[in-house]
Amino acid sequence: MTRYADIPKPIRSGLVIVDPERGTPQRIIVLQFNPDTLERSVAPQAAGGEGGGGGGSGGDRNEALRLKGPAQESWKFTAEIDATDQLDVAAPDGIHPQLAVLEMLVQPTTAQLRAASKLSKKGTIEISPIEMPLTLFTWGSKRVMPVRLTELSVNESAFDVNLNPIRASLSIGMKVLTVSDLPAGHRGAELYLAHLAQKEQLARRARGGSLAQLGLGGGI
Repeated sequence: MTRYADIPKPIRSGLVIVDPERGTPQRIIVLQFNPDTLERSVAPQAAGGEGGGGGGSGGDRNEALRLKGPAQESWKFTAEIDATDQLDVAAPDGIHPQLAVLEMLVQPTTAQLRAASKLSKKGTIEISPIEMPLTLFTWGSKRVMPVRLTELSVNESAFDVNLNPIRASLSIGMKVLTVSDLPAGHRGAELYLAHLAQKEQLARRARGGSLAQLGLGGGI
């Protein structure tokens, strides 16, 4: 007889905020429910521009098969947060804290804004843009990658008596950060290379086909 203890618990997807200097996790965000679907887009960085070849595209024929760098990859998914599914956990603020954690991934802190304001009042000519923490998206052990949130759309659908949201659906869009986006030696760049190496290992495990299956038994 199978016991409940024998049933493996599903791995959750989530986000890890990492200190780029030390590489230590600063915060771990575990999604309450794994999204049902993932939408991914992978666009090559062709050296010859869009179309990559001669003819009407205006590209250099010598560049048709060349790549300038890693493909540009983006992810989109819908995440659900529901306080009523966790009745054993006190939620006096509803799901405000969970929403705030995600929103702070695209917001500078008040301390950072005050520091920039002080520099401006001192007459600093050029103020560097505020650098955000390194964010990793994890979807199991085979997909761990540095990302930047590009979209965060929240649809709150239920509230308690104090108007605290207790249920919400979030549309989250992310851009995978590659070595083309990050400085050389940055921890995020190394993590991207590890992510790409994992893809290479998985590609080698795929079974290859034959020319006969393509109707090309006589060769190319």
